[in-house]
Amino acid sequence: MFEEIETWWRSNQQDGKASVIFAYAMGKAQRLIASLSPEIGPIFTHGAVEKINAVYRAEGVPLSETELATNAPRKTDWSQALIVAPPSAMGSPWLKRFGRQSTAMVSGWMRVRGIRRRRSIDRGFVLSDHADWPGLLRAIAASGAQQVLATHGYAAVVSRYLREQGLAADAIETRFLGEDGSSEPSAEEE
Repeated sequence: MFEEIETWWRSNQQDGKASVIFAYAMGKAQRLIASLSPEIGPIFTHGAVEKINAVYRAEGVPLSETELATNAPRKTDWSQALIVAPPSAMGSPWLKRFGRQSTAMVSGWMRVRGIRRRRSIDRGFVLSDHADWPGLLRAIAASGAQQVLATHGYAAVVSRYLREQGLAADAIETRFLGEDGSSEPSAEEE
């Protein structure tokens, strides 16, 4: 799938278009950034993505080099760039700075027929971070975590089960509810 994204990015470069790809700001965007070749071109980010990138880097997670899009020089050649933004930036004035562009989205939702068309994006790439119950429990056990904070989905159920198994666990509320971007920071909050 990452090779398909790189092919789309290169094709946009040849067509003189900026490549704007929407990905959930916490986790999905970093997985994307870590998996793409920085030799293709510069990778710019929306502020919501870059804030999480800083946390990942501070914890030692290797990510390709990125630059906050708002810090780019006025004369930046966006046609060579990949711009990673949260879904909440779709259709926002923030996107105008990039000129001619092709848009894509990375999400498990891209597997659902009609989503790409309804979101008015050019390409959809399927990447899901969801696990079934046994897979989720295996991942938690393999992590060696002393405490688990569940943030969306069936967070209360997961945290209660983990507590019953003797692990410190809680459900926490965040403004990030899911991949649809409905509770992501606005494009102006970058």
